[in-house]
Amino acid sequence: MTTPAGPASPPHVFGPVPSRRLGRSIGINNIPPKICSFACVYCQVGPTLDRDIDIRGFYEPEHLADEVAIRVDEVRARGEDVDYLTFVPDGEPTLDAGMGSTMRLLRRLGVPIAVITNGSLLWRDDVRSTLADADWVSVKVDAADEDVWHRINRPDPRLDFARVQDGIVRFAASFTGDLVSETMLVAGMNDDHGSVEAVGVFLHGAGFTRSYLSIPTRPTPYAAIVAPDEDKVNRAFHTLAEHVEHVEYLVGYEGDEFSSTGDPRTDLLGITAVHPMRSSAVHDLLERTGAGWEVVRALIAEGSIIETTYRGDTFYVRRFTHRRATTSNGTAS
Repeated sequence: MTTPAGPASPPHVFGPVPSRRLGRSIGINNIPPKICSFACVYCQVGPTLDRDIDIRGFYEPEHLADEVAIRVDEVRARGEDVDYLTFVPDGEPTLDAGMGSTMRLLRRLGVPIAVITNGSLLWRDDVRSTLADADWVSVKVDAADEDVWHRINRPDPRLDFARVQDGIVRFAASFTGDLVSETMLVAGMNDDHGSVEAVGVFLHGAGFTRSYLSIPTRPTPYAAIVAPDEDKVNRAFHTLAEHVEHVEYLVGYEGDEFSSTGDPRTDLLGITAVHPMRSSAVHDLLERTGAGWEVVRALIAEGSIIETTYRGDTFYVRRFTHRRATTSNGTAS
């Protein structure tokens, strides 16, 4: 395996970065930019330069593992913790033929291994076998309808929708580690009730018990690709929660620890960054801390949270929609 020639590659190892899902995570970039099996319309890494499903070698596993080991030693020397080593590259990580070898070499560091995948290659026995050695895996499921899948994920033409879905189901049935799904919501593409309902039904049938809803929070390759508003995301949350036991937002704001701090403002911002709060729950929180409703009014007035409704109930949601204008190539204007 050799490093591809061309422009200078981004760092193969970065972090640790704070993550609500993974604590302090060191990222591993095992795919050159931007080789992927999808060309998602919302990709915040940038346009896919090489759409492919052929697994091949990119970087020597020994070199990657050594780079990670050096970073882990540096972090530990500062007295800091590393909770996960995470394969989260500029493309689809399972396209790397050396990923399994790299994971085995990393085991000597004694840190759990996570992989964030689009799930497109899980129909392959070798890919499922490789990911079986991970401790935590996140699988992208943006659509459970073939037409929506093609519009939003723009897969390599050799991928078959039914086969991809079957691969996800087979992996979910056999994986013994922590398994989660992630769904990116895009306004006007997959944020309608039918699309979200279909995803929920699929995830439930596959046995997923934890799911994350995300939105574009950075410039996308196309100016027309934007996040749904908070009301739509709130409705999507409740629709998905009818099928999946644990649902959370993943919208770029990590918030604080979500146990009570005694500060109602901090608590409201932290909790609503993860999931909507019913009006009754907000009242209970304020009562426990001796605060009044003026805290909520102030947060609404400054634009930190919004009030929305679902099936007759009032909810409070962390404001996360920041629609920045972008050019056609994804740069902020």
